[in-house]
Amino acid sequence: MTLKGLFPSPTVAAYMARLFLVRTFGILGGLVLVLLTLNLLSESSKILAYHGNGQAEIWRYVSLRGPELIAFGLTYSVLPGTILTLMTMNQNSEIIALKASGMSAHQVLAPLIVASFGIAVLSFAFNDRIVSRAQATLDQWEKVGYGPLPIDRGDRTNVWVRDGDDLIEVDQVRGRGAGAVLGGVTLYDRAGGNLAGIIRAPRGRLAKNGWSIGPDATRFDVRAGTLTHLGTIVVGKGVRPDQLTLATVNADGLSFGALKAAIGDLSGAGRPTKALEGALWHKLSGPLSACLMPLLGAVAAFGIARSGKLFIRAVAGMMLGFAYFVADNFALAMGSLGAYPPFLAAWAPFLLFFLIGEAVLFRSEE
Repeated sequence: MTLKGLFPSPTVAAYMARLFLVRTFGILGGLVLVLLTLNLLSESSKILAYHGNGQAEIWRYVSLRGPELIAFGLTYSVLPGTILTLMTMNQNSEIIALKASGMSAHQVLAPLIVASFGIAVLSFAFNDRIVSRAQATLDQWEKVGYGPLPIDRGDRTNVWVRDGDDLIEVDQVRGRGAGAVLGGVTLYDRAGGNLAGIIRAPRGRLAKNGWSIGPDATRFDVRAGTLTHLGTIVVGKGVRPDQLTLATVNADGLSFGALKAAIGDLSGAGRPTKALEGALWHKLSGPLSACLMPLLGAVAAFGIARSGKLFIRAVAGMMLGFAYFVADNFALAMGSLGAYPPFLAAWAPFLLFFLIGEAVLFRSEE
């Protein structure tokens, strides 16, 4: 179909797209304002509990939490934006006029689908460039109790690994692979399941036969209750660099490219990646779900408004849309458990509800 066949009247297409976008972003603004207010009511006391925090830290929290709420609400807002647009046009007999002019149901919805595709592209770029960075920073800020932010926003924090019976805790890991630098190393020396000693050092680096920590390493002997200064020692001889640098991969806190690279590193190290692969695919299918909403909400567009069933059709459209979000979250959860393949977990709900939307649209047109 040519562009002229898809949009017989550019004026009508621009009019419908404008109505749709104004309503969608209006609903988004109200939704984000409510969610952010509720979020601040629960978190502001925690932020102000840290000595020295004040209004500046509250606004910093808003700047970090706001992008996440915008990304969360954007796709959800497309559905009521679609239904409100189509209900208004139906009540004003505009849909009937368009159908009487010879336009098919797909041609009526085409401006909304194209506009929703633009929202999907905007959502992906916003998630990739802004939300992932804000989420990573906010996660680290929450881990330090809303105290001073870590210097490197790409650092891994609070990493735990096991070396035989011993447990190693690292407060902060900078860099990747062999170039990783450890900060705040604590080794819990265990013998037969009992804690024998605690070794602490301010920093560490990869050595030939393990991890060199120091130069001010100390050992606390639990049984004797004595503290010994060790200087620089080598620990974690069985700990690989990937165990530290890839111990915690937060898919929400990484961009599409960074997550893809992390999955490659994990796969090369022989680590499981199914849940992260599902999250990677969902970074594409999630924003693209905005294009489904005009199809699912189209039930409110067709039918005679005077029949008194317009409200019922609008509710049916809302139920279809929210059923998609339930199915999407369920599929992601099953993918994280390994019950679904990653690609299926991310794309199966999208394809299923696309077919449902098309079936409803064809039924409405008949």
